[in-house]
Amino acid sequence: MARKNQKAPWEEEEEIIWVSRTEMKNDMEELQKLGEELVALKPAVLEKFPLSDELREAIKDAQRFKNEAKRRQLQYIGKVMRNVDPEPIQAALDKVRNKHSQATAALHKLEVLRERIVDEGDQAISDALELYPNLDRQRLRQLARQAAKEKKANKPAKAYREIFQVLKTEEEQEI
Repeated sequence: MARKNQKAPWEEEEEIIWVSRTEMKNDMEELQKLGEELVALKPAVLEKFPLSDELREAIKDAQRFKNEAKRRQLQYIGKVMRNVDPEPIQAALDKVRNKHSQATAALHKLEVLRERIVDEGDQAISDALELYPNLDRQRLRQLARQAAKEKKANKPAKAYREIFQVLKTEEEQEI
């Protein structure tokens, strides 16, 4: 007579992975935090995210709500996200954050170039023209002299800011 609840010795046993309650709670809290980050984004940015219709609606509602209703809606978003693969959403969110970091780095690069133009003069202007061939050398020299005078006389840095605007315009045209 065969035993009901036991497998034959030659059959492989399935490995059961036990997950603790704490681990499940932590996973759910992470999903809820991801949902909170999504709610903080602007609707135009959210359009680019790979979200289900239900999740997209829940996020729109959470953006409208305040106080207790928003807290409950965020919990609901966490619940909806349990049925969704969070990796593509996280990847898209990382991409949005990185875009901001890249823009900040580009602005810092332009600030450094502006400093060099004011401090070093013609050599830095030549370097800037190599990077941005459409720049007007004469105008840049004029602004650099003017910025140096303003800096020396402790006057408002009008030409200094204008150099940055010229460089920023060229950077945007390159893209």
